[in-house]
Amino acid sequence: MHYLIGFIENKFDEILIGMSILAIFVFIALFFVKAGYGRFVSRKWGALVNNKLGWVLMEAPVFILMLMLWLSSDRVCSWPHIILLLLFEVHYLQRAFIFPFLIRGKGKMSVLIILMGFIFNSVNAIMQGGWIFYVSPEDYYTFSWLYSPQFIIGTVMFVFGMVVNMNSDYIIRHLRKPGDTSHRHYIPKGGMFRYVSSANYFGEFIEWAGFAVLTWSLSGAVFALWTFANLAPRADAIYKSYEDEFGDEFKRLKLKRILPFIW
Repeated sequence: MHYLIGFIENKFDEILIGMSILAIFVFIALFFVKAGYGRFVSRKWGALVNNKLGWVLMEAPVFILMLMLWLSSDRVCSWPHIILLLLFEVHYLQRAFIFPFLIRGKGKMSVLIILMGFIFNSVNAIMQGGWIFYVSPEDYYTFSWLYSPQFIIGTVMFVFGMVVNMNSDYIIRHLRKPGDTSHRHYIPKGGMFRYVSSANYFGEFIEWAGFAVLTWSLSGAVFALWTFANLAPRADAIYKSYEDEFGDEFKRLKLKRILPFIW
């Protein structure tokens, strides 16, 4: 842990620059390649495993590593830093240890996707935990920060995004009626699905854009950039798959992909 902390303190700017550049390449690439999970799962991405296990393996590392970075820092007893930690961790508590066990069916996920998710989430923990607990100035997150416009607006965005994300996941999980064992797809409706075809991705993007605002940090901004770079191309692919499968029924809904009224 001592080596990791030293690396964070000495190479933090380089990590942010490298991840920003990589996000741009990922954004472009994902318009041409469909990541092998969910409705686009494929053996082209290698061996497949149970998707419940896959989500835990992908998302748990960031939860654990963030805790370790906090516990190893000298800000472990600072309440503003603890509150930032809790906001971050509540998402990954749900995503790593609750969401996977709510998934219905016996879906699969590529081992390669799991590995890439594991690596990205570990680096992201280094970015967010590194900034909050080690790199940010000593007087950056004081008690006055908790009633600053950035923190208040960002927290509202974060909570709103999380609620939208979880509600959208609930709608998706309940598309099939009890006893429906067909392989057909359904168009999600209700909630933010009234405006976008990938409401769950919209919620997640708003959530992490809110985190960038409430921390007012470049590390948060890089994560928000990565979130959009990863989810926007996938939202586009899902939108086109709905067009192909449902035709005029879907087009009549006049939905956007991920950003309501915009795209």
